[in-house]
Amino acid sequence: MKRLLTTLTLALVATAHAADFKLILKDEVSTIRKGELKTTDIVKSWAVPAAGVQATRKVKRLSTTITPILDRMQKTIDARKPKPAVFRNVNGSWVATDQTGWTLDRAATKANLLKAILSGKDTAQVVVKRAVPDRSVKLLAQRGVLWHVATGTSNYAGSPDFREKNILVGASKLDNFFIAPGHEFNFNEEIGQIDASTGFVKGFVISGGTLSKEDGGGICQVSTTIFRALYAAGLPITERHEHSHRVKYYDPVGFEATVYAPSKNLRMKNDTGKHLFIQAAWDTRAQTLRFDVFGANTGRTVNISKPVITNFKAPADPSYTPDDRVAPGGRRLLDTPMQGMTSVITRTVKAGGKVVSKDTLKSVYKPWGAVYGVNPKDKRLN
Repeated sequence: MKRLLTTLTLALVATAHAADFKLILKDEVSTIRKGELKTTDIVKSWAVPAAGVQATRKVKRLSTTITPILDRMQKTIDARKPKPAVFRNVNGSWVATDQTGWTLDRAATKANLLKAILSGKDTAQVVVKRAVPDRSVKLLAQRGVLWHVATGTSNYAGSPDFREKNILVGASKLDNFFIAPGHEFNFNEEIGQIDASTGFVKGFVISGGTLSKEDGGGICQVSTTIFRALYAAGLPITERHEHSHRVKYYDPVGFEATVYAPSKNLRMKNDTGKHLFIQAAWDTRAQTLRFDVFGANTGRTVNISKPVITNFKAPADPSYTPDDRVAPGGRRLLDTPMQGMTSVITRTVKAGGKVVSKDTLKSVYKPWGAVYGVNPKDKRLN
């Protein structure tokens, strides 16, 4: 009886041991949080049924009963695709994450599994081919991109569909890119060609004292918003222009940057000594646009004053522009009249508690009349 119990106990132990067999995948993930790069381990496991382990030991080759487990594991592993590093605001703290893609090396994993089972081990290493994204968290850290530096926002509420389309196309072209140390950010160069071939549509632009339709109308919402972000980061301006008249989309008055290639551009220099990384975000319900700047902790503090507005002038007379939506004799209000005015914004940059630079942003706006759309055959166009 004692011998029978001993044999039964050993059999139960062996069964339990076999049931505990696991395939183990090990990798690591890196994050940036509060200026620190941290790397932590990832461990995933898949249980191999006792019957499959026992059958493998018996026939000295992998049992076909293990194949479904390998199939399910491969489906899970191969579904993991590489994702480039981005920053996200998590509970008020900016965190950079990425994701390494995996592809199961099935032959190598099967070889590890068979060897482990036959040698009496209870685990085997899963072998994967890793696909590291070109823009990884470690690359951000290597380039000194560890902190959230500044934010620029704007509101385009009330924009027609064509204008929103151009804003989102333009913003997407400035999402997730680096500005190297000492490099001059060049808006027109970064945006590239503005026409239908690059995703833009026709929209109203200021031209000849009224509005006319050209590809990319509304792109100044993008240039204004990224200007605000880089200005708040303390970067020196090498080229910036205001609109000819005040446009409410770009209030606060004077806190804007208009572009019109090739004659008008926005250019600012990265003088932080490290790379800057730019991310764009938008909310189509609230109709808001945002750019965030990430980089090194330069110790700068930047104060931007409210605009001081003077030299008001009465609005100009109305103007008319062709609009095939308007019946003969009618008119459609496209833009409201605006007073002429001058706006001055002051920026003070400090480091170590001392003022290191101070500049003013002066914008002079001409009076602007209401703009009406009229039928293309309307005599008021003459």
